[in-house]
Amino acid sequence: MSLRRMLAGYLGATALLHAGAAMAATVEISANDIGGQVISDKGAEAGVWVIAETRDLPTKYAKVVVTDDQGRFVIPDLPAANYKVWVRGYGLQDTAQQEARPGKVLDFRAAQASPKEDAQNYPGMYWYSMLDIPRPEEFPGTGDKGNKMPETMKSQAQWVDTVKNMCQSCHALGTRGIREIPKVFTDGYDSHTAWAVRTQAGQAQEYMATVLASMGPEKVYDLFSKWTDRIAAGELPFAKPERPRGIERNVVFTMWDWAAPTRYQHDAISTDKRNPRLNANGLIYGSSEESSDLVPTLDPVKNIAGTIKHPYLDPNTPSSTDAPRGPSAYWGDEPIWDGHTSIHNVMMDEQGKVWFTARLRPPANPDYCKPGSDLPSAKVAPQATSLRQLSRFDPATGKWDLINTCFTTHHLYFDDDANQTLWTSSGGPGLGGGLVGWLNTRQYRETLDVVKSQGWTPLIIDTNGNGKRDAYVEHKDPVDPTKDKRIAASFYGIMPSPVDDTIWGQAMDRGFSRIDQPGYIVRVVPGPDPANTALAEVYQPPEGTFGPRGLDIGLDGVVWTVMSSGHLASFDRKHCKGPLNGPTTADGKQCPEGWKTWRMPGPQFKGLDASGSANHAYYVWVDRYNTFGLGANVPIASANGSESLLALVNGELVNLRNPYPLGFFTKNVDGRIDDPNTGWKGRGLWSTTGTRASFHGEGGKESSPKVYKVQMRPDPLAH
Repeated sequence: MSLRRMLAGYLGATALLHAGAAMAATVEISANDIGGQVISDKGAEAGVWVIAETRDLPTKYAKVVVTDDQGRFVIPDLPAANYKVWVRGYGLQDTAQQEARPGKVLDFRAAQASPKEDAQNYPGMYWYSMLDIPRPEEFPGTGDKGNKMPETMKSQAQWVDTVKNMCQSCHALGTRGIREIPKVFTDGYDSHTAWAVRTQAGQAQEYMATVLASMGPEKVYDLFSKWTDRIAAGELPFAKPERPRGIERNVVFTMWDWAAPTRYQHDAISTDKRNPRLNANGLIYGSSEESSDLVPTLDPVKNIAGTIKHPYLDPNTPSSTDAPRGPSAYWGDEPIWDGHTSIHNVMMDEQGKVWFTARLRPPANPDYCKPGSDLPSAKVAPQATSLRQLSRFDPATGKWDLINTCFTTHHLYFDDDANQTLWTSSGGPGLGGGLVGWLNTRQYRETLDVVKSQGWTPLIIDTNGNGKRDAYVEHKDPVDPTKDKRIAASFYGIMPSPVDDTIWGQAMDRGFSRIDQPGYIVRVVPGPDPANTALAEVYQPPEGTFGPRGLDIGLDGVVWTVMSSGHLASFDRKHCKGPLNGPTTADGKQCPEGWKTWRMPGPQFKGLDASGSANHAYYVWVDRYNTFGLGANVPIASANGSESLLALVNGELVNLRNPYPLGFFTKNVDGRIDDPNTGWKGRGLWSTTGTRASFHGEGGKESSPKVYKVQMRPDPLAH
């Protein structure tokens, strides 16, 4: 039975707030909801967030909704528990927390925030957009004796791409944990030296050193210390975010704690991308990368978080415990990461089995990968090492299969061909040698023959234009019009096309790859014998954009990516007019007419092209089957700059921000339909906290990574 309450009865004398104010409106709730209204001395507060959180369940649980144009809210479908409920919104101070159980109506009286208080709730990019970026005329770098940037850093775009795709992609630069330097690093040091010390903290020290070397350490320390000095002195962001509006107010975020505060997660999976009804109401699985060999799980029905131990083949497999490290402001000298398996990406197949890209052994490859092997791929491109391989987990039996590949794996996606081919990316040229690899899963399931079921190929462009793969020159060689040409690019994002037999990949720009070539979208036609017949086409992003990262494809064949220039972009090969092979296509500048771009919301760094944005997205996912409710083939970007998901709907970007805990940071999503007969309640997106440093966000070192379920109601009061 519904509970109807007139909030005016609760508000009493405060119902009339100022001249012309109307009585508070009705809100309808069920016994499983909490509802009410938010007002301030300015009236009803529309487009603010209401948060309910409990620790009464087996794992910490919270839900976030947005108020409607009358300041009303309904937090739907809450498990029976005691909740703390409060309001957060731009322009407001967080309200006091009220205690409530489902079935109760609450009213909140919010107070206006000062500019300084208000800015603490802004997405991180509003703070890191205050960072000074080297001017275009400072490039290329002139080295330690010049402008402190290496000569290999050749443009402002490359520098920005590095900041976003090497720094921001691991931890959100604008969060309070980054924009304020912990006291342990400032004691006895000026801010320039403090930045040098803090970038050596923790077990990512070696990775940080690589990034700093590519940008120029002294230049980074100078610019970043001036940025944090200005913030410490009271400078606030020069731009302000807007409150959610329109359909942005229909979103519901549900979140559960999983893993542990010392661990971070890279991705989560709930179902098979090709069939979002698979694994309905089943466990969510995560990938813990360097932080642990424990695969986290969540039962979202029983609200129980657990773990599964991932095995590895060789006891000498390297461990992150052994990584060089410096003292942490949060964990001191404790090596909080203890992972051997470096589980990067996780996917589910059509049988409900869970696949991982995972490290199983030290880098040296077995003999079947090397010269002298009779494997077709080894004859074409023998491989001495691989840094990460494949594994498969069967939830029904608890059995693991460890699949020792010759090629490095990074992301993985299943084709829907006769072989159920599993295609993998390798991350970057330095990681995977410019290859794309695959596993014939049908053959593997029938034979369990790891060796014969795998293959890989270098990426070869048809630069002689004869439509087939011939002898080729290497990537460092000039184009020979009588031969084909290999490129050094490796896939980072990867996706089999749902409309034909092509495989699409995305190669990283200078900031991530650290090689002097642009980022690309890559189309591969495998042919009948991929190791020997696969041909590639490469396409550079359009003028004024750069830094593609991540890739997905809709059922219409349109390819999507996100750019470090601050854009969401699509590429549709059907619109190409010019030749797509031959010597002029080696640099990928053909078919500018195939691209469309959309600027991500948010400010731009000062002095940079205003057609771009300081916003940054880690990856993009296409909702092929309308699992979210915004339409079929809608692209959704994991925008960690704006701490939100960005969906492109009818040509407009819908910005779905989660403000609690501050620092919402995801790397990918997938969508699942648990019950097609219950409308919005039976479907939603799933993701996890992707930052390497959950303790930089709200809650500090007590914060565990979250599992996020994101749903779209038909209106802000639906329940």
